[in-house]
Amino acid sequence: MNTYRRQFRYFVCYILFLPVFYAQAQRSADEDMLCVGAHWTEDEGAGFLQMMQGEYQSERAWDKRAKAIRQQILKGTGLEKMPDKGPLNPVLGEIREYDGYSVRNVAFESLPGVFVTGSLYLPSDKSGKIPGILSPHGHWDKEGEVGRYRPDAQKRFASMARMGAMVWAYDAVGYGQQKDLGWEHREDGEILKLQLWNSIRGVDFILSMGADPERMAVTGASGGGTQSFLLAAVDERIDVAAPVVMVSAHFFGGCVCESGMPIHKSNNFQTNNVEIAGLFAPKPMLLVSVGGDWTKNTPQVEFPHLQYIYGLKGDKEMVENIHIPEDNHGYDDKKRQAVYPFLAKQLGLDLSKAMHPDGSLNEDKVVLEDQEVLYPFDDNHPFPESGITSVFDIKW
Repeated sequence: MNTYRRQFRYFVCYILFLPVFYAQAQRSADEDMLCVGAHWTEDEGAGFLQMMQGEYQSERAWDKRAKAIRQQILKGTGLEKMPDKGPLNPVLGEIREYDGYSVRNVAFESLPGVFVTGSLYLPSDKSGKIPGILSPHGHWDKEGEVGRYRPDAQKRFASMARMGAMVWAYDAVGYGQQKDLGWEHREDGEILKLQLWNSIRGVDFILSMGADPERMAVTGASGGGTQSFLLAAVDERIDVAAPVVMVSAHFFGGCVCESGMPIHKSNNFQTNNVEIAGLFAPKPMLLVSVGGDWTKNTPQVEFPHLQYIYGLKGDKEMVENIHIPEDNHGYDDKKRQAVYPFLAKQLGLDLSKAMHPDGSLNEDKVVLEDQEVLYPFDDNHPFPESGITSVFDIKW
């Protein structure tokens, strides 16, 4: 009898803990499919692109490859079946008027209880249709140098608005006011999935605010560059893209919001961020690269491969590269000097509002605001009781 009871207990334990064992095994399998940070050497990254170039030597062959890459991104993030797009329920703050532009803090609901926090920058002259620009930020989290609140970020948003664009500058998951509310950026979980979904809903948001659906752009640096080319890859409403210091053949992004889910690799499949950027062809794209980070080889490695893909799609001139060999990682003055003319040309903006005729920046009229001034939730606009503050509480 004791033997039967012991066997029965073993059987019950097996049944009860089987899902746990399966989940652990699944997590281990998924982790084997992750390509994190400098996953390859520079030679391996260049060699991969050379090999893949032989795999697609016609537009039809590239289109087949592009379809597989896009499917891997959506499958890897769990967005093969997109969630229902519920009402945005925007929380709109007061408008602050400055010279040539205005700022309005906004939060909207990307999923039930999930509020994306950010600020909407608008040109003072809002006549006619206004092009829209989404501007995700990278992993800057030092006090006074956080995400979209950094001086160079605020200068970028305001300058693009002064040029005539509607600019949506939004917090990454767990940054800025989201962090103050309790969100964490680097915790385990589906941060990449949520961040990409928040960007998709960001397109919905600025379209709902009147942005021109025929002139939609995205630009960001570092982790914001990753979010830029990922959004451009999966959301066909984006017309122009300018990922800054991020498109690399060998570096895959070192944060969970970039490489924490299996978007680059599965059984019998492998891609990298250059091919993902190539999904945007033949729409206009600018790569800004520097000598001081993992984009140092862009003129010799990444850019020629993207030109090849764009050539297959009919116009290799639609992808551009500005390389700044003496510069380092970031979205500082020299990068803005590179991006502003590109956006002005592609979106029909007034470049004189952001640059002088000699090519120097014209940003003196931009007002830098304190971080908390840019928070959408305050005493007059309290955080909703229905709001959640953890990726583990999301109901997808």
